[in-house]
Amino acid sequence: MSRPAKFTEDEILDAALRLAAEGGPSAATIGAISGATGAPVGSIYHRFSSRELLLARLWIRTVRRFQEGFLEALRDADPNSAALGAARYAVTWSIEHFDQARILALYRREDLAAQWSKELGDELAVLNVQVEAALKLHADRLWPGDSEAIQRLVFALIDVPYAAVRRNLASGHPPPPIIAELVEDVCRFLLAQEHESRTT
Repeated sequence: MSRPAKFTEDEILDAALRLAAEGGPSAATIGAISGATGAPVGSIYHRFSSRELLLARLWIRTVRRFQEGFLEALRDADPNSAALGAARYAVTWSIEHFDQARILALYRREDLAAQWSKELGDELAVLNVQVEAALKLHADRLWPGDSEAIQRLVFALIDVPYAAVRRNLASGHPPPPIIAELVEDVCRFLLAQEHESRTT
């Protein structure tokens, strides 16, 4: 009977996350991760065949964790409430999950792993499929028949929150709670403006 692993995959990824968030992707070396966790280098390589694969797994895990709450917000039965909740969520998640937010806001996936393992090809191909489908469906709920609806929604729910939190994340501080309120105000304004243009 084999012994249970002493260090879980999540524990190793959590250590890599802290190192990368504090010192940039280059700080998350296998040696540094080993030192942070106490896991032998060999044990880390047993779970992840390369540093690139480890950091790629970290990126995918972080994206999925963010997407889970974002998609839940968009499931609100009221389309306006859903949009406002999704816009606000992008900020509150950044406050509550500071290290993960820094990874997503400050670094491209190419910054973490220059060469992505071929075994991740299928995962990467579908990583954003659910979010893209949910945004398209929601754009149709808000503005049916509008060819520019998806661009408008992406701006309100993705571009605005990202721009709003990036400066704070880059400075090493979580965004203040008022940012969530301001982002929601901008989203509400955009929704109201579009409604007004359709009724005049």
